[in-house]
Amino acid sequence: MAETTENARGRHGLAATAGIWLEATRPRTLPAAVSPVLVGTALAAREGGARIGPAVACLGFALLVQVGTNFANDYYDFLKGADTEERVGPRRAVASGLIAPAVMRRAMIGVFAAAFLVGLTLLGQGGWPLLIIGVASILCGVAYTGGPYPLAYHGWGDVFVFIFFGLVAVGATCFVQMGRLPLEAWLAGAGIGALATNILVANNYRDVETDAKAGKRTLLVRWGRGYGRVQFAAAHLIAAAVPAGLAGLGALSVVAGLGLGLASLVMGFMQVREQARAVTPQACITLLGHTGRWLAIYGLALAGCLLGTS
Repeated sequence: MAETTENARGRHGLAATAGIWLEATRPRTLPAAVSPVLVGTALAAREGGARIGPAVACLGFALLVQVGTNFANDYYDFLKGADTEERVGPRRAVASGLIAPAVMRRAMIGVFAAAFLVGLTLLGQGGWPLLIIGVASILCGVAYTGGPYPLAYHGWGDVFVFIFFGLVAVGATCFVQMGRLPLEAWLAGAGIGALATNILVANNYRDVETDAKAGKRTLLVRWGRGYGRVQFAAAHLIAAAVPAGLAGLGALSVVAGLGLGLASLVMGFMQVREQARAVTPQACITLLGHTGRWLAIYGLALAGCLLGTS
């Protein structure tokens, strides 16, 4: 009986530890890694160039960079004092004492190292430009909140997300499968990047006061929540315009382009209204979840429309 009880405790402890690490990956943000790969692969498939191996490698690299960036954010925000008891929102593993800083640092390094190794498998398809893109993605993931000039602390986080989780992620996924980078990839990347940036806006919208105290000069700290609402709405407009632009280039049918564009406008209106009414921490957390979910739906819908037009 004692052995059985001890085994049960061990299983419970392992489950609890796994749950802590899963929470530290910040699942609400993971659509920012998955959606661009789906769209880039759909663009390649539309041209008859989809390749399962490179597509899976791109997905693995994107997920690992996203998780590594989240681990780095957890670690460096704790060191810089951005994650304190005053902060509201999903708990942070290091600040909550659930994971020791040194352990999180090793996990961050390990995840980024794994991302680098996965990225190396793509060099045969894309050559040395992919090495540069991969290294830059990892370095910026660390520099997002770490290093001598942390991007998020100087208002560059939104630009980083738009470029690397939008333009670069869609473009690189398309390039390794097609061997070229069509205009449609840039346009689709802009739509995905805009909605990925909205995940960051929703997060920063909640943390304006605590970020300001920690010296984390996000764009919302600099210019206020009113600016955040404008940026949030503008990103939805970009995402709504992208399907129409793709239809104009012949990548989508007119019906699909206008239909997805209209659906994006409706969802954008609903989320902008939700943001304006988000005056409590819990409401902001709910908005964050809805924002990530909409990016996932948008990415799936856009990929489906591209495949349907192939």
